[in-house]
Parts: sequence; structure tokens; C-alpha cells
Amino acid sequence: MAGAAATDLDAMAAAPGQAQSALRINAARINGHLTELSQFGKNPQGGVSRVAYSEFDKEGRALVMRLMREAKLEVSVDTAGNIWGKRAGKQAGLKPIVIGSHIDSVPEGGNYDGDVGTLGAIEVARTLGEAGVTTRHPIDVVCWQNEEGGLYGSHAATDTMTAQELAGVSVSGKTIREGIIFLGGDPTKLDSARRKTGDVACYIELHIEQGGNLDKEKLNIGIVEGIVAIIRADVTVDGFANHAGTTAMAERHDALLAASRLVQAVNRIVTVKPGRQVGTVGRIQAFPGATNVVPGRVECTVELRDLDSDKLGQLMTEIRDEAARIGKMNGTTFTFRTSSTDHKAALSDPQVRGFIGQAAKALGFTTKLMPSGAGHDAQNMARIGPMGMIFIPSVGGISHSPKEYSTPKDIENGVNTLLHAVLLADAAYQER
Repeated sequence: MAGAAATDLDAMAAAPGQAQSALRINAARINGHLTELSQFGKNPQGGVSRVAYSEFDKEGRALVMRLMREAKLEVSVDTAGNIWGKRAGKQAGLKPIVIGSHIDSVPEGGNYDGDVGTLGAIEVARTLGEAGVTTRHPIDVVCWQNEEGGLYGSHAATDTMTAQELAGVSVSGKTIREGIIFLGGDPTKLDSARRKTGDVACYIELHIEQGGNLDKEKLNIGIVEGIVAIIRADVTVDGFANHAGTTAMAERHDALLAASRLVQAVNRIVTVKPGRQVGTVGRIQAFPGATNVVPGRVECTVELRDLDSDKLGQLMTEIRDEAARIGKMNGTTFTFRTSSTDHKAALSDPQVRGFIGQAAKALGFTTKLMPSGAGHDAQNMARIGPMGMIFIPSVGGISHSPKEYSTPKDIENGVNTLLHAVLLADAAYQER
């Protein structure tokens, strides 16, 4: 078996379709490992609360490191707290193909977000080892820290972290600096964890879709064309608080009424234009918040997402212009403050998309080219090299919930696609 697999790999450049049919991951093993990981932070609702820097997070990471060692990987924790499992390649001078994801969850999250990509990457490396396949490139399997809290692990690996970022407080209650130390990193030496442009051959991340498109359309694999840009604004609506019983309707400067019109305007402006952009008013609070007082001030948020950053800027301009018109209707004013947490769009690499599509097709899977509406570590890795993402269906489109679910078969399909996309990338990249 080992000799046959190695022969198939050597022949891949000439006949990739034939090599695609040779190797398969151990489906029972990967799904068993997912069940094992689900015990750390398990909650009564059936999901997990394994937030970054918690004891459950540390316990789950210990399992990840054990599985990496069982896969014969060289395991280490970098100074940013990310776990790396490295497998040597056979050709000197080539950059690593990096695969992986994260295992931290949101509070009361599910058992698949991040977990599938992390354990799936380990399974790919283990499958290659058991088959006696040594790729030309090194394979680096990574488990990023604190993805859910702000992509901190991959951020530290691809860019400089500021003192303000390190001082931020995570859901666990620890600062980012304290969390890195808790996981075995060293925030005073983050430079040594950083990778530069050209340090990787490519990065491929397997993930659940976190939406309902693949499940609804009964498709096997999503090929991610890019991770959307996000722009956010904190909005304050100022009116005039007054007695609810004695202030005539025509004399009110009701901030909540104006804010409600803004909510409708956001929906209308975002919906009327063709495209896949989305807009959300996700938080709104009226002050003083009494039943017998006309609201004098409202605080709310506006968030827009799309692959086209220029389009988002145009939409936000239209929303601000509409807010000014709304304010004139009842004597209120709108103040928009752009958030510092905006994210630029990260487009996937066309060649890596091709590897994923070719792998899926050879395995007999149906595919869909689609954007990612959620953020992922892949968007940071796109700063330093070619990036691609593989999606598998989320049943009902549910994620960040104990009801999050991807079937064992879909997980198997996704990990097999990752395996063969890696093999195609390994064969295609001759010089990097």
C-alpha cells in the first residue's frame, strides 16, 4: 500500500486524476476524534463552551497535541500560543503547505466550527504517513488560538500586535497577553511567531459553511472565492427626552422613532442593489429607557458585509445621507463613528481554488463557488501567501449554536477534498 501510494504521488504531476483515486482518510477516526474533542467544555444543550484561554480550551489543545504526535508530527507551541505540527518534505528549499483551523468556541457554541478543519488537517497528515507518502513540500498543521475572539493567533502570525490589542479582555476574563501566557506562549517575543510574505507555499482551511446554501442546494463542497469585507459604524441618534403623556405627537423629537426608520432604510438600501451584500442593525438601545419618557437618545450599530469593499463604502454613504433626511423629519440628529474593527476583503487564490475544485471533481463531489460571510483565520493568512478555503454543509445553516451539525459523511468528504487539494498543490508548486 505504501509503495503504491508513493508511486501515485510521484505520478501526480503527469496524471493528477489517477492519483486522486488512490488515497482516502479514515472517516471513522476523524469523526471519533471530533466526538472526543466535544467533551471539553460540553454543556447540557449538546454543544460546547470552550472559549479561548479557558481550562476547557487548554484541555482541548492537549488533545490536539496528542493527536498530532500520534500522526508523527513534530509538535510545538509558538510564542503567540498557536500549536504547530510539522511534517518534513522530501525536496529541500520548498516552503510549507499550511493547513488547519481552530478549536476555541463561542459561549454555548457547537462541535464543528473550527474543530473540523483542525482535526481534519491532522487526519490528512496521518493518512499521508500511514500510506508512506512523503510530499515534496513540508506540511504544517496549525491550530490557531482565539479565533472566535478576534483571529488573534493568525493575526500574531502574520502582522504586528499592538499593546492595545494585547491589553484587550477576552471572553474568558483574561487579557490577550495573559491568555497567550496561559497557553504557553510568550507575548514579549511575538516577532519569532510571525511569518512573512513568501514564507508559505499556500494555506488551505477546511470549515463548515456556517450558512445554509450547500445544505439547501444539496451540494457537497463549497469553494470559497473570498472572505467578505466588513465595515461597522456605531450610530448615536440625538433627540429630546420629554414626558410621554404631555408631549403632543407633532412636537416630539423621538430618537427611537428616527432610529426605527434608519433600520428600515438600511434594509431597503442594501436590498435594492443587485449582489450578495448584507446589512444588519444588530444592537439598539434607547435612553433613558423609561415607559413614560419619549426617548431622547438611541445608540445602535450598522454593519455591512460584501466581497467588494468599494460597494460597502458607497452603501454606507447612502445610509448616512438617508439618516440625515430622516433626522429632518422630526428634529433629530445622527452621528456615525466608524469602528476600528473593520476587515478588508480577502480573496482566495485562483490556483488554490482550482486545486480544491479539481480534487472535489475527481472525488465525484458537487461544488459551488461562494463567498464566506464569516471571518476566518484564512483572511490573515492571505496577507502572506496564496489562500483557499473548503466549505462543507451546515445542516439548516445553523452555527454558533449547540444545534450546529455537519454529517459524518460531509465531514469525510471535506477532509478527503482537503487531502487531495494538498497533493495537487504539492505537485503544482515547483519552485516555492
